Order: sequence, then structure tokens, then C-alpha cells
Amino acid sequence: MTADQIIQPVLEDLQAFERHFSKTMKSEVPLLDKVTHYLVKRKGKQVRPIFVFLSCRLFADTNQKTLDAASLVELLHTATLVHDDVVDDANERRGYFSVNALWKNKIAVLVGDYMLSKILLLSLETENTDLLAVIARAVREMSEGELLQIEKARKLDITEEVYFEVIRKKTASLISTCCEAGCLAAGVVEHRETMRLFGEYVGMAFQIKDDIFDYGSSVEIGKPTGNDIREQKLTLPLIYAINHSSDSDRRALKTILKNRYDDEKHIRHAIEMVKASGGLEYAQARMLEYGEKAKSLLESFENNEAKKALMGLVDYTMHRKK
Repeated sequence: MTADQIIQPVLEDLQAFERHFSKTMKSEVPLLDKVTHYLVKRKGKQVRPIFVFLSCRLFADTNQKTLDAASLVELLHTATLVHDDVVDDANERRGYFSVNALWKNKIAVLVGDYMLSKILLLSLETENTDLLAVIARAVREMSEGELLQIEKARKLDITEEVYFEVIRKKTASLISTCCEAGCLAAGVVEHRETMRLFGEYVGMAFQIKDDIFDYGSSVEIGKPTGNDIREQKLTLPLIYAINHSSDSDRRALKTILKNRYDDEKHIRHAIEMVKASGGLEYAQARMLEYGEKAKSLLESFENNEAKKALMGLVDYTMHRKK
């Protein structure tokens, strides 16, 4: 399925979401309103609201609670991106200047905090405490995942088991939150665990695909490759290479990660070693495995347009070009 076909069942929902989210972000503080307006205008593909709406429509028509759920998830996603750019000292986000690049770190941190406070207030105002509980769990897991990755990266001792735990918490937890929240909005509490797990598996596949991109052509994907090595991140292709290379190649890879991670020549060499080890093929196989596990969870549900779109979204996640 194409991207347009996937969003077709929720096109009106997304249009309603645009209006609702813009209203949600309004502030009486001029500077804050200016920054949030900048963020709203530069939102990405709205993948997370799409997961919320499709997960609801799998069981029932969308409603006000679905809109609220999509807004809460998008607020969390945006807040984490703003804070991440501060932590990473990043000046760009999706081809535009980051908030910290335009307004400095202090304002960026406060804007992220403001969005997190909006999650609390909106949840209480709309009496969506069940959604708040799901969102709070995601905040905890994303923070734990980031800290776990930092701790392990310093020692260069991330195993496959730890890697999967990191991406489950850092990336997959937010997509699983989307699917569980959509399910709650539909009023089918009995399916919340299945949908949470579905989102988790899709999120795992999504992150592995991103890891594979880092070893592709910068022309093909539209951004520099080798960034994970520059940031000393041990991703699945690299972990596989370290564990399945000769002693000399293993030492060379670890030396690059420890001491030569900012040298373009050595980064290129590391990329070639990962490719030669079969690391990309292994990561691809694990990604497909998670994708198939995700789709299998939907098989027992009634066939409708939302189910078809969710299946297509899983495939799109794994076969996207960037």
C-alpha cells in the first residue's frame, strides 16, 4: 500500500486533529505561542496520530477521546524531540532549525516542560486518566531507555539483549502507547494488551530499519550516513559485526568507536566492516521477524479498512526509503 492509501481511512480524522492540536498548543504568553506555532507548522508525517486513529477504527468510529489521545501522544512526541535536540546539541530537525538553535537551550527546555504539563492538564480536564496512565508509562520507559543506552555506550558492552531492551523503551514504547490509547478510545479494554504489543513490535521494526539506514547511501536516504558511529551508538548491525568478526576486525571496530569515531576515513572503514560481516542482512531479518509478529496479532480481528491500513503501515515501516 502507498502512504496515501494507508491514511485514506483516517483522512478526516487527521484534518480534525490538525485543528484540535493547533488549539491545544495555543498560549497567552507571546514567546511560547511563537515557539509552539513554529513547531506545529513543522510537524512530520503524523505517524503517531495515524496509529491512534487506525487502532480506534479497527474496533469503532473515532470520537472526541480519540482526538484527545492523538493530541496527548503528539504532545509527548514533540516534547521529547525538543528535549532531545538540547541533549544532542542538534541545530536541525527535519531540515529546519531546531528550537534550541533559534531560541537557545533554556527556552527549548521550558517549552518541552510546558508540553509535558499540557499532557497532565488536558488529561485531567477531559477526565482521561486511563490515557494519562498509558502516557506516563511511556515517559518513564523512554527516559529509562535513553539512560540505559548512555550507560552501556560508555563501556561499549551493549549485547543484543540490551539493545532490544533499549529500543523497546526508547522507540517502541511510544508507538505501543498510540495503539493502546486508540484501543481505549474505542472502548474495547479487553484488546488493549494485544494492541500495545502490536505497537511495540512495529516500533521495534521501525527502529531496526532506521539503524539499517545508517549504513546506506546518503544520496538515497537524504541524510548523512555513519551518524550512529559518530555518536558511539551500538546498533544491531554493529553489535552483530562485533560478535561475528575476526579478532582483528573486532579490535579495529572497537578502536574506531572509542577513539576514531569523528574521523571520516575510519567511519567509512567501520561501515564496510559491518557490511562485510553480514550485519545488515541479520538486522533486516530481525526487522522482518518483528513485522510479521505484529501483523499476526491483527489476524483474529474483523476485516475492515482500518485493519488493511494497519497491515499496510507495518509493511510501509519496513520498506520505506527514508
